Amino acid sequence: MTETVVSEVLSEVRGQVGFITLNRPRALNALSLGMVRDLMGILLAWQNDARVLAVAIRGSNKEGPFGAFCAGGDIRFLHQAGSQGNPQLEDFFTEEYALNHLIHNYAKPYIAFMDGIVMGGGMGISQGAALRVVTERTKMAMPETAIGLFPDVGGGYFLSRCPGRVGEWLALTGDTIGAGDAIDSQLADGCLPADQQAAVWDALATQTFASGAAIKDYVASKFIAIESMLSGAKGQIDQYFALPTVGEIVSALESADSDWAHATAATLRKRSPLMLNVVLEQIRRARGMGLADDLRMERDMVRHCFYLRPGQSETVEGIRALAVDKDHAPKWNPARIEDVTPEMVAPFFASPWPAHSHPLAALV
Repeated sequence: MTETVVSEVLSEVRGQVGFITLNRPRALNALSLGMVRDLMGILLAWQNDARVLAVAIRGSNKEGPFGAFCAGGDIRFLHQAGSQGNPQLEDFFTEEYALNHLIHNYAKPYIAFMDGIVMGGGMGISQGAALRVVTERTKMAMPETAIGLFPDVGGGYFLSRCPGRVGEWLALTGDTIGAGDAIDSQLADGCLPADQQAAVWDALATQTFASGAAIKDYVASKFIAIESMLSGAKGQIDQYFALPTVGEIVSALESADSDWAHATAATLRKRSPLMLNVVLEQIRRARGMGLADDLRMERDMVRHCFYLRPGQSETVEGIRALAVDKDHAPKWNPARIEDVTPEMVAPFFASPWPAHSHPLAALV
């Protein structure tokens, strides 16, 4: 008996819309290299297809569509490839970042239904959308510092553009936010009740629209108001995460007279001390960069995360502790925030390629 191989990316054109469903529910639709390539191919084809006025993308869970958007990149693959020198590791990041760039610059409205978990690489394929739709079930985060990585996939670009110092807070802590906070942080455009997603999705296939903009407006017309929980912490976020260094941020949080500050400091103490410092530098550099330059910087950084310190990759160690051995006891090097020096951070921002040979040289 032959086993049917089901595609991890389903696509079809119905009516005037191109529909994409991420179909790897057991892995919470974590992106593999094959999925990145499929998405790129589909979007490039539809960009020049006159039948397609707009694109809609969603995830799936074990029960069917919606419920989980995308939990990020396939970190088990990254661990295996990073440990064994698999050249597909390089391809994965180059092609993933090129896909992120295409979505941000897509010629037609791209509408992301960000239900359930939207993290890491899932943010990369949704933050560039013309319309970013969340639901009351959305759990959004860039949790990379927990695995000794940094918020990539354009994270420097979109987090640095959040109001105040919310970008630094989200990037350093990896904290999870819901729909109201995502909208408040300018990481989503509106909330659609989860139980109305299927009806809206199907309506896009059956109604006639005058333009791509009309399709986008139709979805936005279904948005409901939802409260943000962040408002109470905003002042504290801006106060602490504007400080010049990670050491000063943590010291101030630990000295504060607030449960929120102490919990936040405790979270930061669990993250990779080196990568916290790298990430703070990344977000602050990215504020002054366009998307293409930010993605080139992140491509440099991710190369260094795996190869700058042979046998001592914070990323390989972080993934090992979280997802491979699952001992949740990463051995960070250096172990303490106070032991990180500027000389350890600077090499992450030196490109390993001359400009003309950069893997993302073509992005504009």
